[in-house]
Amino acid sequence: MKADEDVRMISAEAPILFAKACELFILELTIRSWLHAEENKRRTLQKNDIAAAITRTDIFDFLVDIVPRDEIRDEAGLGMVGSTASGLPYYYSPMMGQPAPPGVMIGRPSVDPGLYVQPPSQAWQSVWQTADDGSYGSGGSSGQGNLDGQS
Repeated sequence: MKADEDVRMISAEAPILFAKACELFILELTIRSWLHAEENKRRTLQKNDIAAAITRTDIFDFLVDIVPRDEIRDEAGLGMVGSTASGLPYYYSPMMGQPAPPGVMIGRPSVDPGLYVQPPSQAWQSVWQTADDGSYGSGGSSGQGNLDGQS
């Protein structure tokens, strides 16, 4: 917003609304990607899961040009886990004897494994029910109230 020379001022509510919109967008894309991963009997999201979610959902049509066609074609799940169509892994571990970058511990998760609990299957439905009843726009349970000042 600030990069545009025509924009002089930004209301305090605008970044909050953009942040909430981004949160809902990422949540929806993640849920649809997770469903694709489960269809392929995997518990790890991969690029092709996100690509499949984008191609299967009309609301993500604006992203079709951004997602490379190779990832969309790879939806069948060909290849080994952790590899791309070119056969190269998505990640590289440091060679033996080389120190890891600062803050990286090799062989240990960077996040508490307790956080990787599968959400209840109906968790995403409650998000849409909340969005349908309008509580996001009216502040809902966050206590922010209606941001545009109208009741």
